[in-house]
Amino acid sequence: MTEIASFDLKNITEAAQQVIKACGMASVWCFEGNMGAGKTTLIKAICQQLGVQNNVQSPTFSIINEYSTAQGQVIYHFDCYRLKNETEAFDIGAEEYLDSGHLCLIEWPEKIESLLPAHCVYVQITAAANQQRSIVVSV
Repeated sequence: MTEIASFDLKNITEAAQQVIKACGMASVWCFEGNMGAGKTTLIKAICQQLGVQNNVQSPTFSIINEYSTAQGQVIYHFDCYRLKNETEAFDIGAEEYLDSGHLCLIEWPEKIESLLPAHCVYVQITAAANQQRSIVVSV
């Protein structure tokens, strides 16, 4: 487990770099936290640090967005909040994305818990006072 000191938008880039380092070579990163905790904001910063060329935005309605890095790597960004059940995720091919070996960044992973591979990294974001956030990465 790696605890990352509190951060806010001013030092989100540094926090993203620390998360990337803590998550290592894992291909599935599960982001947990209450609504408004900063999951999407942190994922945007992570994607920027990884060299994503696309506009990174929450896939709330599309469920999964695909991004490409300057090096040609593919990153999948899931937002499972609107899923009613795991069958919906299965129907859109979530397992294929998760088994692809490409980096998968998942918001609201508890909605697809039984579809997740055995070895995921969990990134817990908690809101604190004064617009601060704390992050705990569990490998």
